[in-house]
Amino acid sequence: MHYDVIVIGLGGMGSAAAFHLADRGQNVLGLEKFTPAHDKGSSHGGSRIIRQSYFEDPAYVPLLLRSYELWAQLAQESGEEVYRITGGLFIGREDSVTVAGSLKASQQWSLPHEILDAAQVKSRFPAFDLNDDEIALFEAAAGFARPELTVQAHIDLAIKRGATLQFGETVLEWAEIDGGVRVVTDKGSYTAGQVVICPGAWAPGLLEQFGVPIVVERQVLYWFDPVGGTTPFEHHPIFIHEAADGMQDYGFPAIDGPDGGVKVAFFRKGQECTPDTIDRTVYPEEIEAMRTRVSETLPALDGDCLDTATCMYSNTPDEHFVIARHPDAANVTVACGFSGHGFKFVPVVGEILADLATTGRTEHPIALFDPRRLVTV
Repeated sequence: MHYDVIVIGLGGMGSAAAFHLADRGQNVLGLEKFTPAHDKGSSHGGSRIIRQSYFEDPAYVPLLLRSYELWAQLAQESGEEVYRITGGLFIGREDSVTVAGSLKASQQWSLPHEILDAAQVKSRFPAFDLNDDEIALFEAAAGFARPELTVQAHIDLAIKRGATLQFGETVLEWAEIDGGVRVVTDKGSYTAGQVVICPGAWAPGLLEQFGVPIVVERQVLYWFDPVGGTTPFEHHPIFIHEAADGMQDYGFPAIDGPDGGVKVAFFRKGQECTPDTIDRTVYPEEIEAMRTRVSETLPALDGDCLDTATCMYSNTPDEHFVIARHPDAANVTVACGFSGHGFKFVPVVGEILADLATTGRTEHPIALFDPRRLVTV
């Protein structure tokens, strides 16, 4: 069978693309080497932060506002709590990237926010204990998304719209042919007018000819048992804390974790790897480093580590995404290099990819994600 669009990779971005394409009446084939909503890549771990006051760059905010609309639609149609609003604290010194960048985005886009000093944070959120020289931007609209539920919801809705999604099937290669693209897997060969490639951490191999330098990093997630119990953490906000050394750690309320644990992690403190070489073992010294850092801000997290997990970031040199039609392949659209901060954009990226695959353009502002800024070959 000849398809309208083949989607390669059905993680966060690919599952959303498959849904949006099928929702537009496209005849869609989705291919995924693992099981649905698997834990081998980046779209797992129970929770991912969502926020609008975006310290990475204010240019992301319009996409976030649309993504929030689509999160609500996905929750309504799927009947699943794919996201939850908890509020968010973005903590650091006044001139830190986390605080200053969040404030800049909030002011530029008139996003509701509050600036709290250390004493005000302690008064409103007693689990936190900031240094005297630290402040926080509080964003009431922040919260978290559930990656596994989100991926499964998009998969289920795509199938409901008529998409054919095949799991346990590894893509070996793709090539342009007259009238479209041929995709070869370990189980067959398929053709389509368009291909959307969402390879996650497999981007360096599957998109080698794309010329975009992507470095894959091993990251670790931790769940700690709060000293004194989880009650103070059950309704507190998500947070991102930037210490004086510039390193960021982040965390969530005590929900959905093992035995009521609080999930925390470093934002960028990973080791370079590949999907084939990633070390899935988490070592005692890593746990101790995480405990030491996070307990400086949340003293009650100086408790037992209940569980850990690994995932992968796919980082571009400037840590901005790659979302575009392939510059050398008119029938191929690519989404990759989400650099550890992409999941909150999953619904809108799916919409963008459907735009690009069906019309070759999108009304969404994606100039920041043009791969030509990064091409080295």
